[in-house]
Amino acid sequence: MGFYAVLPYLATHLGSGLGMAGWLVGLVLGLRTFSQQGLFVVGGALTDRYGPRPVVLTGCALRIAGFGWLAFAGSTATVIGAVLLIGFAAALFSPAVESEAAREAVRHERDTGAPRAHVLALFSAAGQAGAFLGPLLGSLLLLLGGGFRAACLAGALVFVAVLTGHARLMPHTAPVRERERVQEPAPHAVTRTAQPARSSWRAVFANRPFLLLCLAYSTYLVAYNQLYLSLPVEVERATGSQAALGWLFALSSLLVVVAQLPVTRCSARRIAPRTELVTGLAVVAAGFAAVPLTPAGPGGLLPGAALVVLLTLGQMLLVPAARGLVPDLVEDRHLGLATGALSSVSGIAVLAGSAATGALLEASAPVRWAALAAVPLAGALLAFTLPAGRGGKEQGTRTVTG
Repeated sequence: MGFYAVLPYLATHLGSGLGMAGWLVGLVLGLRTFSQQGLFVVGGALTDRYGPRPVVLTGCALRIAGFGWLAFAGSTATVIGAVLLIGFAAALFSPAVESEAAREAVRHERDTGAPRAHVLALFSAAGQAGAFLGPLLGSLLLLLGGGFRAACLAGALVFVAVLTGHARLMPHTAPVRERERVQEPAPHAVTRTAQPARSSWRAVFANRPFLLLCLAYSTYLVAYNQLYLSLPVEVERATGSQAALGWLFALSSLLVVVAQLPVTRCSARRIAPRTELVTGLAVVAAGFAAVPLTPAGPGGLLPGAALVVLLTLGQMLLVPAARGLVPDLVEDRHLGLATGALSSVSGIAVLAGSAATGALLEASAPVRWAALAAVPLAGALLAFTLPAGRGGKEQGTRTVTG
């Protein structure tokens, strides 16, 4: 919520408020994305080394500082510094929180028998609730005359609450390697501590099933990015403007908030995580295929709405499944690095895929939507080669590589 109280209004502030050229606004936004998504792997590695709590608290403190800096930044250099700090803050706390959520979901599954996807689905639904409420908070502040500075300071205050909550509630847990060192005989412990840090990276990035998961998940993020690239073009083609775009984004967020837990509750006990991942990617592909096949209907928005609904339904199936598969594919002591790598590899794929999918905007509609549907469909084929994972009827064997 703190993030989305600011982000939707950043481009307008940079262009209209500070008078930046369009290319410079794009550069600033790109740097923010890179400093966040591209550096997730760094935050994940630090989580494995120091444990999640200090990394989360440091990231929250940096986010508070970044929003405070951005509120008063008036030059190009200071704005770039502030957005880099904001992005790097998320690169610290996000993989730390996500890896610990996955670890606790596995523990909860082991202790109670409840599928881990339930915990991870709640995590996704909470995030979407924030993505829905954050812009409303920012809009309210703008309407009240507070301006962009008030939105930034409100975002900082939200993260003060987040920092306080984590400081009070997050357990003081030692890094996994330290716990292993305490539990192991001394000679073996010496071998583990002497192991160079690069071996952790090799264990993750030489792990073929994990890399296949990264590639499959990347096809979903490339497809999801079309909400910001192809969907606006479709809405403008159908209605003559992009005014209805906000309603479609709100529809997506509300679907996740309302339906994520029921969908996961229905699917997690019946099918394995791999099957959920494959099915989710296939549903996303169906969303793109449905656009040229759906009648325009009232206001011409039915094709775009069909895409949003099917893409969001696929997201609700595949995101908890993908996150739940990570602990089955890597050792526990590499879970932070692997969680960060999943986002970083996917971020690189989105960066590379954006140019290719952007070029499709000039193609005819059947060709464009068929090509876009092929991306998640290819991901579904990749996902089908993964271990089944734990949960559902297809009980998979835990696979650890590296």
